[in-house]
Amino acid sequence: MKKNEIYYGDYAELCREADKIDSVLFDKFDVQRGLRDKNGNGVVTGLTNVSRIESFKMVDGVKTPCEGRLWYRGYDCIELVNGFRQKRYGFEEVAYLLLFGDLPAEEELKQFRHVLTSERTLPTNFTRDVIMKAPSSDIMNSMTRSVLTLASYDKNCNDTSIENVLRQCMGLISLFPVLAVYGYHAYNHYENDDSMYIHRPSKKLSTAENILMLLRPDKKYTELEARVLDIALVLHMEHGGGNNSTFTTRVVTSSGSDTYSVIAAALSSLKGPKHGGANIKVVEMMRDLEANVSDWADEDEVRDYLQKILNKEAFDRKGLIYGMGHAVYSLSDPRAQVFKGFVKKLAEAKGRQKDFALYSMIERMAPELIAQKSRIYKGVSANVDFYSGFVYSMLEIPLELYTPLFAIARIVGWSAHRIEELVNMDKIIRPAYKSVMGEKEYIPMEDR
Repeated sequence: MKKNEIYYGDYAELCREADKIDSVLFDKFDVQRGLRDKNGNGVVTGLTNVSRIESFKMVDGVKTPCEGRLWYRGYDCIELVNGFRQKRYGFEEVAYLLLFGDLPAEEELKQFRHVLTSERTLPTNFTRDVIMKAPSSDIMNSMTRSVLTLASYDKNCNDTSIENVLRQCMGLISLFPVLAVYGYHAYNHYENDDSMYIHRPSKKLSTAENILMLLRPDKKYTELEARVLDIALVLHMEHGGGNNSTFTTRVVTSSGSDTYSVIAAALSSLKGPKHGGANIKVVEMMRDLEANVSDWADEDEVRDYLQKILNKEAFDRKGLIYGMGHAVYSLSDPRAQVFKGFVKKLAEAKGRQKDFALYSMIERMAPELIAQKSRIYKGVSANVDFYSGFVYSMLEIPLELYTPLFAIARIVGWSAHRIEELVNMDKIIRPAYKSVMGEKEYIPMEDR
């Protein structure tokens, strides 16, 4: 073992001793760990008009789990998807809705798309000097660095007027696909010794089409591929003010910080495996299952494998069936419900029906096994991440871009919440912590 490893190991042990807080104290002082009580109910920390989630209803005075629903600015997300899915790409339309509060008319949407496409150009030499320099397999870190660097190109970086923040947010919404895909290509070239592709985005294409075009060497994609990716982006675009990265957005906004710092903070929050990396774990789990289960159609064999996961005997030994359950939803995640139909169509087009049947089997089987294993205070169902990773694999999107795709979608919600916070902000968000520290008498150096 190297000397410096021993050195930091010793320091780490000191940290563990100094920072450990007896779990009994959280109950004693009624502290809601993670801002959630023992039943999973979130502590209300603000108001929002951007979106709403429903997972419970009051029935005869009793809080009762119900089928999940999600509204964007008052519109049911399933109705939104059904409204555009066969007619046009929806990312830009729903982005307009979240930013400005209502659905755009045809001319308003045309103008909004024009603004977005005109902003999809990086500063001169930015790709060479920033993205291609010190590339990383962690594309989220690469994007965060790029966002913070873009601040130095903005003469009005610190202006927090609504007009200026809106300009900055729309610019970043436009550029996120470019930052993500270019970041991946730089990593793939320098670290994996593969070819470098730097295609220019097209003003004629939607956000989803541009992502696939920028990513693929031959720039080619099918309409079905682009439409399924577009729907995935819409369903990941916003999810209330209580998720970790959106709350981070509002906290940093409340301090008066600039847009680039706020979005960099949100990116840093989203990249955590407990937040934005869930679909990667689903794909890794499924690959492990496929390698260890001889017959994917044998329900008994699949059930045995899932039981081993719950018993911490298989996959990563964490005891979790990834993609199952959600911090908010109980009986169902509406995003997963509406997405599944499109996933099936893509699986049929890609010849992946066997994989889709396996996913569907696990979606049906896992909640029952989880309920048998653990005490749960609400229902367990497949969440949107259960299927999104499968979709990305069918679209031949590398794992390194799974969480960045989440960010490409969620920056719209972050932007809407940042602006809402600025419009209504009058105080910095400053939660209270109860100190359980004891007092100590000072000891002179010679007596320590």
